[in-house]
Formats: sequence, C-alpha cells, structure tokens
Amino acid sequence: MAKDILDVGGFTIIKRIGTGARSTIYLATDEEEGIKVALKRVIFERPEDKRVFEQVNTEYKMAQLIDNLYVRKCYELRKMRSIFRVKEMLLSMEYFDGKNLEDCSTLSLGDVLLVFRMVASGLNAMHQHGFVHCDIKPNNILISKSGSIKIIDLGQSCKIGTVKPRIQGTPDYIAPEQVRRKPLGPKTDIFNLGATMFWALTGKHAPTMIPKKNKIGLPIVEPRRAPHELKKQLPTGIS
Repeated sequence: MAKDILDVGGFTIIKRIGTGARSTIYLATDEEEGIKVALKRVIFERPEDKRVFEQVNTEYKMAQLIDNLYVRKCYELRKMRSIFRVKEMLLSMEYFDGKNLEDCSTLSLGDVLLVFRMVASGLNAMHQHGFVHCDIKPNNILISKSGSIKIIDLGQSCKIGTVKPRIQGTPDYIAPEQVRRKPLGPKTDIFNLGATMFWALTGKHAPTMIPKKNKIGLPIVEPRRAPHELKKQLPTGIS
C-alpha cells in the first residue's frame, strides 16, 4: 500500500507505522523541512467515509489553534480531488516516537499520576482556547521512553457548548452528556480522563451509560467499586 503514496511530492515514505478507522499512518520525511513526520492517509471509498474526512479536517484545524507541548501538532493538509469531490487526504503531523497508554502495562503508580498530570495540562490548554477533545482514552495518549506524552486524534474535538447531531465517543470512556447529546464542555474531558485513569490504575473499565452486554445481548449490571477496592495496593486517597 505504501507504493500508492511514494510519489507524493515533498515526502519520502519510510514505513507504515499504524492503521486507524479508515486511515493508514506512515513514517515519512518532509524533504523541505528535513524532519520526520507522521503522514495520515485517508481515501474516500464509500459514503460513510465522509465522516472520516470531516474528522481529519477537524484535527488539522484544531491543531492549528492549540500550541501546547502535550498536544500533537499538524503541519499540512493536502486534498486530492477527482472531478467534483475530494477523493483522498494526506495529513502531515508531528512524529512522536512512543507507545499508546494501552500498550504501556508496566507503569508504576507514580508514572501513571505523572502521565495524567501532563494530559490534564494539555486538555486545560484546549479548554483555555474554548475547545474540548471529546475522546480521551488510552489509545489517544502516547508515551515516549523518556516519559513525555502527546495527546493525539483531535478529530472529535469541538467548541465548548456544542451539541453533536449523534452520539460520539468511545463506550468505555464516554461521558453522560455525550450519550444524552447535551452541550459538551470541560467536564466531558474530565469524565473521559477519569475513566481512562480508572482503567490505567485498575485494569478495569468504569461503568458508563453504554453498558457492556452479555452473549445474548442483555446489559451487564456492574457494581460501582472504587479503584482501591479493585486493586488493594492502591492508597485510598487515589479513589
């Protein structure tokens, strides 16, 4: 698949480094700037891909507004057209050499607290500019070997006070107002962040308004338990 974009002007593809919802991400060199970048490629193949294109547009615009150490930057968005519509997008993003939180299973309690302090700082920067991320979860937090972090995937971000036309969010971390389609704000990110931290500390998901279902499709009723009750070595103050 990399061969399809090896001839993109200004970039040299090094390797594929990931895939997402209807997208492929490559490690590339920006020949003009002389830096490594993460290059996200999205191709319009069916009508529902319009939403993915909208999210790529949102991610690019949001990254232009937020200049923060903990939020990934986007450099350039290219749109390739076919007659009357865009058929492909290429988004050049800051390359960050790290793993997502979901793949970092050996973090100490101190490391977890430090990571979430940095994530909270990045989210606060977004809130100060009048925006919310709306999809904080383990896969959207990258951590480097040195311990620095990046918040990624700004595709669902929106202005504070936005009411979305449909439910958007990740079920295991989604806030009540996202499910109810109420105005979104900083508390939305705080809930997403808290649910993510709950998982990072306990390995379990906090209950949300989209419950898990059993094999026959019935909701599983989960008792609410504090982190220190699920993992005895955690201090009660964490809860």
